This record gives sequence, structure tokens and C-alpha cells, in this order.
Amino acid sequence: MQGVHSVTIKGTGVVAGIAYAQAIWVRPRPELPSAGETVPEEAREAEFERFVAAADTVATRLIDRSHHHEGSAGEVLKATAGMVKDRGWRKAARKFINSGQAAENATVAATDKFVALFESAGGLMAERTTDLKDIRDRVLAELRGEPEPGLPEIEGQAVLFADDLSPADTATLDTDLVVALVTELGGPTSHTAIIARQLNLPCIVAVGSAIREIDNDEFVLIDGAMGTIIIGADPESSQESVKESRARAAVVAKWRGPAKTQDGHRVQLLANVADGNAARLAADSQAEGIGLYRTEMSFLSATEEPGVQEQARIYRKVFDAFPESKVVIRTLDAGSDKPIAYANMAAEENPALGVRGLRIANNNEPLLARQLDAIALAADGRGDDAPTWVMAPMVATQREAKWFAGLCRERGLIAGAMIEVPAAALMADKLMPFLDFVSIGTNDLTQYTMAADRLSPQLAYLTDPWQPAVLRLIRHTCVIGHDTQTPVGVCGEAAADPLLACVLTGLGVNSLSAASTALPGVGAQLADVDLETCKQAADAALESVGAAAAREAVRELILG
Repeated sequence: MQGVHSVTIKGTGVVAGIAYAQAIWVRPRPELPSAGETVPEEAREAEFERFVAAADTVATRLIDRSHHHEGSAGEVLKATAGMVKDRGWRKAARKFINSGQAAENATVAATDKFVALFESAGGLMAERTTDLKDIRDRVLAELRGEPEPGLPEIEGQAVLFADDLSPADTATLDTDLVVALVTELGGPTSHTAIIARQLNLPCIVAVGSAIREIDNDEFVLIDGAMGTIIIGADPESSQESVKESRARAAVVAKWRGPAKTQDGHRVQLLANVADGNAARLAADSQAEGIGLYRTEMSFLSATEEPGVQEQARIYRKVFDAFPESKVVIRTLDAGSDKPIAYANMAAEENPALGVRGLRIANNNEPLLARQLDAIALAADGRGDDAPTWVMAPMVATQREAKWFAGLCRERGLIAGAMIEVPAAALMADKLMPFLDFVSIGTNDLTQYTMAADRLSPQLAYLTDPWQPAVLRLIRHTCVIGHDTQTPVGVCGEAAADPLLACVLTGLGVNSLSAASTALPGVGAQLADVDLETCKQAADAALESVGAAAAREAVRELILG
């Protein structure tokens, strides 16, 4: 595929697939203003009105665009418009303007204030800094009369390149024209990676500054599985590779469950959802049920704890989407990156390692008890073929597992725990006797095992779920699960990777839960291998020296 003078650049592949097309860069972000002259006091009100007019124009433009997109795309655009309208952000801008700064400088200063707050929170909140910088740049461009930054006009098929992509950009991608995504920043669990999985677009993130070697309109060959970008690839062989990739995609599109290997070994494929709407979409997919219902996502904006009846009403929408299937609910995973006003502790020095998940209930058991009451109420009437499994996040000790399981069983709920703290994996033999199941959250398990922030683009090579150290913890968990007859699932982003799904199956994982759009790719890949091949793939990955070597070894074994 490589030409005589080709150059290969490596990033972190997050969505498999091959694409060959011209590189198109997103429109550049406006240059940030330098310190300017102080705005006279008598002109400051007019300066603030200029800021408000620009912000209102940007918000209106986003709302108008949302009307042309259904589902999650429209919601993302509305949410971005909501950030432009945010009173706190506008109040901060007014404060800076009242101190004499021009509207452009005040826009940057107000944004910087909130970026610092979000980055200190880490996790999902840190991810939202991309949104904040996006609205900053849109308002700056409007203030200056410059073209709006973001997606360019695309006439033919293209590979979209960017330092990072904002939610407003990725939500409105035309997948008939954009055939792959490549970003300088980001990581395996970044917004861009998650959206790419939902759209099933080949995607490479965390390429680093080498990405700047690629010029606009230059033809590139993208391999989303290997994370490679080839400049100067041979056109003929590149097109043949794309043809083969599309043939594989057609096979995936036709795949129908239930999932099993060539020799009939069953692997349950489930969906990750955040609310009733996502559950309804998953019900129309190949998902056999729900493997992760993130309950906290319904309450991020709540200032007071919803009552038991109100919570039950929200949960019931998810149950109704799968009336005859298993639903796995995660109790509030608040704290750190998901601040919930009525549940969070005060500010902490290191919130990712602080009072989050189940730890919040240590000093507030009634909060957890009321949520479990609501789950039991919502699940009332579901039959034996539609079990309600409930798991706690951030379990680390036997005491926590036993305590949580007791609260669940008092309400007739099936009790489980997330394995995302390395201690829980290592102590699985002490936890599992008290649990009915466990589910491995590979996103956090990888972060904590490798001591690397999973949202740091500089550390994306460490926060790759292919890391053998992480896979060894998963193997240990599965061995204990087999010995104690405790089902072991995976609900992190690793479950969306078809090749890694084979490894996880070989390690002994019973179920895989991911975005519903990723499930056909996983199911089709499992159908191409037998269980012995999965075990061989697991051994190859476990014996590798790093994530890249593990991925390459398994790719060679399974795909040749």
C-alpha cells in the first residue's frame, strides 16, 4: 500500500476501517487577542452589548442548525447553544468588560476561568473544555466579522483533520462525505472517539504534532485499527484496501445476533445507555439488553435530589425499552468528572481519587437507599426473563461489596459491582462470594492501573485498553469469576473494539456492553473465529510488551 516515497505517521486507532481520500482541515480557530487598550468607562456598557449581540448571534445560529438535525446531533447543538447563553459565563464576561477589557479579551478571560474550573474537576468535566473553547472561538469570530471556525465546505469525500473536534462539529458530520476522522489531541475515550464509534467512522486520535506535516488536499491512507496515516501511499493498492474494508463493513451491516463464535460459544452483547431515548434506540439494534445504564447522566443538572417516585419514572423509561431483557443499572457514579449538586462532596485536591461513586454513600446511605428503592419500584412487575441487575461503581473492598449487596437483596435486586479499581480485581476472590455478577469498567481500570489521566492526549499511549497490565487484571478477574461461577462482563469502551472483543472472550468474559452501533462489528468479528483462536489471541496480548505490540500480535493472528 505504501508508495516509494511514502511517510507513515502513528496515532491511537479507536475505530477500525480503512479510508483513502484527500485531507481536509477544519477551518482555523481565530487567533486569541493580545492585551489591548483599556476601554473607557463610558464605553463599557456598549462594549458589553457588543459581546451580547455576538453571543446571541452564535446561539441563534446553533439553535437554527439544530432544527435541521434529529436525535443526538440536534441535542448536542442545543446544548452548545445553551453554553453560549450560560448566565455564569456571561456574568464573568461582563465583569471583565467592566474592568476595562474589550469584548474579545473578556470572552477569552471568561472562558479561561471556566476552563480552569473544568480541568481541575477532571474526567467528563475536563472533556467539556473543548465545548467551552469552541463557543469562545465562535464568539470571537463573530465579534471580528470573521468566518465561523469549524467544519469547512466539503464537495467530495475527505478525511477530516483537526487539533480536536468540538461536539457541535462532530454532531453534524455528513458521513457520505467525511470518510474518516484524525485529531492531534484526544484519547480513546474522548468525545471525538465516542462519536466516531457511534457513526462507525474510521478514527485516529492523539497523533501529536506530526499531524501538521499533512497538507490540505493531500491524499492520505487511514487505517483506524492500526492507527496509521500514510502520506504518499500507492493509489491503486490503497483503493483496493478501501474496497476490502467496505466489503467487510457490508458483512457487518448484515450481521444479526445473538453473538457466538464459529464453534457456538455464546457471548452476550448489550448496550450502554444514558437515558430512555438511548435505550429505545438500542432496542432497535442488535443489543440483547442493557449492560450499563448510567443513572447519573439524568441528574447532572439537578440541584435537589429527585424523589423516589420521580426517579422511578425516569428509570422506567429504560426498562420499558427492554421489557423482556436484562437491564444492568449502575447506581450514581457522581463525583470527580460528574458533579451532582445534591450528592457531591466539597472541592477535593484530587477528585478522581476522591469521594466518588459508592464512596459518596459511605456518609450518606439514605441517598443510596432511596435510589435503590426507586430502581425496585421501577422494576416492579418485570418477569424472570427480564432480570434487574444493579451494580455499584468504585467498589474497592470486601466490606463495600458485602454492604452494597445486602442493600440490593433487601429490595429483591440482583447485586453486582464494577471492577474499575485495581484493588477490586486483585481481591476478586474476596469480593465475588458476596456478589451475583461483576462488570469491568475498562476506562477507569486502565486509568488507575497505568496512573494516567484517560483524557490526557499526551498519555493516550498509556490509557489504551490493550495494555497487557490491564488485560492481566481482567484475566485474574475472569479466573475468579469462573471459580465462583460469577458472571463477568465488560462495559467500558474496550467492548466496542472487535479485535479486543475476541481477546476479552478468550480471557473468559461472558458479556460485552458498548454503544449499540458498535455491536454488529463485534458480533461479526466473533462469528469469524472459534473459541480456541480467542484464547490464543488472549495469550498473545498478555505476553506482549505494550498496547501497540498486543494489538499488532492479535491483528496478525486473526486477520493475517
